[in-house]
Amino acid sequence: MFYHEKLTGPYHGGVWRIRVELPDAYPYKSPSISFVNKIFHPNIDEMSGSVCLDVINETWSPMFDLVNVFEVFLPQLLLYPNPSSPLNGEAAALMMRDRAAYELRVKEYCEKYALPKHIQAAPEESSSDEELSEDGYNSSDEAVAGMQTDP
Repeated sequence: MFYHEKLTGPYHGGVWRIRVELPDAYPYKSPSISFVNKIFHPNIDEMSGSVCLDVINETWSPMFDLVNVFEVFLPQLLLYPNPSSPLNGEAAALMMRDRAAYELRVKEYCEKYALPKHIQAAPEESSSDEELSEDGYNSSDEAVAGMQTDP
């Protein structure tokens, strides 16, 4: 499990299962990151969970690794959404129009889809594209991102 203790704001207390797909050219090519359980965020597609994050999608460097993704990039994305580059137009419009209503919707999604009990009760996802590579490592992995409630 991955916890980020400094996560504040409307996503505080939420726990999400994250799908990570590593391309054959990793670390020279960026991983594909998506949220498995639902999240209401301007830069995350609500249906697919795909993440729109410049550092992952456009400015990836082999100097970055998955630790950067989980300890820096994803927490920053949740703390500082960018409604001018949306994958979820409804979330972006609501955030720009009425920040309080946006934060209320985020909290509703957290309560409905991202409590620790939702992660533990969720069935394991199986996918036919999860094949072992030649060296025996799985080309995709999942982690759980969220906020630790107890120190």
